[in-house]
Amino acid sequence: MTDFRIGELRVDGADTEARNHSSEEDNEDWIKPLIHQSQGAKEFAYCPYSKFRVGAALLAHDGTVFTGCNVENASYNLGLCAERTAIAKAVSGGYRSFKAIAIASDLEDQFISPCGGCRQFMREFGDHWSVYLSKPDGSYKEMTIEDLLPVSFGPEDLKKKRLFTTKNGS
Repeated sequence: MTDFRIGELRVDGADTEARNHSSEEDNEDWIKPLIHQSQGAKEFAYCPYSKFRVGAALLAHDGTVFTGCNVENASYNLGLCAERTAIAKAVSGGYRSFKAIAIASDLEDQFISPCGGCRQFMREFGDHWSVYLSKPDGSYKEMTIEDLLPVSFGPEDLKKKRLFTTKNGS
């Protein structure tokens, strides 16, 4: 059963693995409400320039959901995507590990897909969590961060042994 709470959004039943459900019905017990929350989040989008609304709902392992919408800026590159807004809200609340994110837009003929910057931003927090690309009718496509950003660079790569050289050989 799914439980929504205003303020502290939660999706009960989400503490099971996203990709290991016993049936499609179990899967939809928390995926459909997560997608619904992403659709609701897009209603708050601030997009006076592109008129392209995007919403995201980010699911933490304990069932807490963080929503985000895109926020544009007259200085275009200072805008924020919905995915990054939701992740920043979660991180500022002490969360660092995520189970899934649902992304919604007004595109009717195709699933919304995160931009390259958002893919890298999501990758910072792992490459095996689920991403649900959706349409306004509630249909969705499941992918992982690894599917969206193959052969990616992440925090663990910074720990690998490196060889440093300079022009003078020192």
